[in-house]
Amino acid sequence: MIADEEVARRRAALRALLRKPLLTAESDPEDLVAVRRHQAELRPWLSRETGWRLHVDSETARLFKTAPSLHDGTHPARGKAKEPFGRRRYVVLCLALAVLERADAQTTLGRLAEEVLNAAAEPGLEFAFTLDTRAERADLVAVVRLLLGWGVLRRVAGDEDAYLSATGDVLYDVRRTVLSVLLTGVRGPSTVTAGSFAERLAELTDEPVPDTDDLRNQALRRRLTRVLLEDPVVYYDDLDEAERAYLMSQRPAITRRIEEATGLLPEVRAEGVAMVDPEDQLTDVRMPEQRTDGHVTLLVAEFLAARVHADGTGRGGATRDELLAFIRQSASRHASFWRKGVTEPGAEAELLDVALEKLVALRLVELLPGAVRPLPAIARYALDQPTIREPRKAES
Repeated sequence: MIADEEVARRRAALRALLRKPLLTAESDPEDLVAVRRHQAELRPWLSRETGWRLHVDSETARLFKTAPSLHDGTHPARGKAKEPFGRRRYVVLCLALAVLERADAQTTLGRLAEEVLNAAAEPGLEFAFTLDTRAERADLVAVVRLLLGWGVLRRVAGDEDAYLSATGDVLYDVRRTVLSVLLTGVRGPSTVTAGSFAERLAELTDEPVPDTDDLRNQALRRRLTRVLLEDPVVYYDDLDEAERAYLMSQRPAITRRIEEATGLLPEVRAEGVAMVDPEDQLTDVRMPEQRTDGHVTLLVAEFLAARVHADGTGRGGATRDELLAFIRQSASRHASFWRKGVTEPGAEAELLDVALEKLVALRLVELLPGAVRPLPAIARYALDQPTIREPRKAES
């Protein structure tokens, strides 16, 4: 019994890291204590199975994860209203981090803004950012709130809304212990010499190619374990020949080790593998979900799954116009349950965009020019025809 409880606690510590790779003493005290207690077991498992590095100290626990794909834009940083960051906010974020690296132990939002402006005007960068408009100040505030959420900054006095309306300032502590563990690249950005953005990103995350069979197999196992932990579903068609062959031959062993360490359960289909979380904790995109957007997403998934079934080829699909018409009909049918305004002209486009964003992130659909192609895992949302049974006759 004691051994089982210890395994459960170690599993909970690993799940906490997978859910939130940066834990701090202020925001995650219990999870940080659990990771510190089990770091001796977690560190070798993560290194052996994923190649990820785990750093633990008295104030932070940082899992240096490597993204399975450099082309997945479905999990962006988000602002207060859940709006995704755009290019300008990401650049401001990088400039703010560079400024904070050489800042004093405390800073103000106004001082940070000035230093970001100076950094943006440095020769070779010349990033057009002025803070003259409310939209630009809102971008800086969104970045600062993200840094507060990460624990890089600690608010001492003031409020960002006061700065946004030009009626006050905010004082922060700069937490260097958290700042120092943010970067996850396998090499320092200053050592990257490539020209284009795509080449620089690839060079930043590039890992050496092993030169022996054992090391190549180890690299394959780590790569596959990463995608099984990070992606909602792994399709065989998305893997290269070596990865596909290794996963098909070693799938039971790989998924068993993941299940034992994390509690995720393998769901194996002809098209691929998904590690399912029975506790519904290790995801930032849920399906199904309550409220209007969640219901719309579920209805679109059911609609596309039905198209696949009716198509007969296993592909199906729908044009954007067909999906917009379907949502208009659904809005009329469910108007009394959905939020206000869903039947207004043009509302269906916003509802569809939100639904498709979720479905793409969950690897259930693929967006094509003017159309949506269902992916195999969407079949789990297909509805069977209702079965009507005759009522039993009362026994005499």
